Amino acid sequence: MQNSLFDFSRQTDPDRLTIQRAYRFWAPLYDLVCEGLFMSSRRKAASIAGRIGNDILEIGVGTGLSLGDYGRNVSLSGIDLSPEMIGRAEIRASKGMMARLRSLRIMDAHDLAFSDSRFDVVVAQFLITLVENPERVLDEALRVTRPGGEIILVNHFYSETGPAAWLERRLAPLVRPIGLRPDFPFQRVERWAEARDVEIISRTASGIFGSFSIVRLLVARPATSRSEVPHA
Repeated sequence: MQNSLFDFSRQTDPDRLTIQRAYRFWAPLYDLVCEGLFMSSRRKAASIAGRIGNDILEIGVGTGLSLGDYGRNVSLSGIDLSPEMIGRAEIRASKGMMARLRSLRIMDAHDLAFSDSRFDVVVAQFLITLVENPERVLDEALRVTRPGGEIILVNHFYSETGPAAWLERRLAPLVRPIGLRPDFPFQRVERWAEARDVEIISRTASGIFGSFSIVRLLVARPATSRSEVPHA
């Protein structure tokens, strides 16, 4: 775990009203600003998810930019807190996609309306730094992922050192009202994973100048008891 001069324990997460205002702000602009910027990272994450399993949930599906990134083998469910975003995702899905779409639903990622161990993979792209309680969202993603499955995060995390870190710290208060958190530290994901016995398989740089990370989190399988071990 990296050490940082930035005391992230003093950060506060955005409140629900700030998040909802940010979503309304971004809904009509999101595709224009983010389609090209996020494309390579989106596609890599979707490809990885499709190799892990067939039944996939994307939390924070937004306007549905990623819907076309999943292959024919995938059964895809998507949720988002914003009705404006889901409305745009439904329009995009109606124009066709390779994956089989199970549903697009307005839903809070802090309280997923799915049963335990429901999905092979849960994908959260450019979301975890923008929610009211990131650890609670990760807990919910963990709950609905089957043992042996994975949670995949795609996000920018705080750069920790150098000019980039200096700039991110100073930009953070300015862009917080529109839902951006350039100073969100990866240590929060690491500490959550350690507390939940979740393995961080990899963190891979992606996107322009490697400014994003694709993080793979392995959900542990239950321990096998001695009575379940097959005899030779």
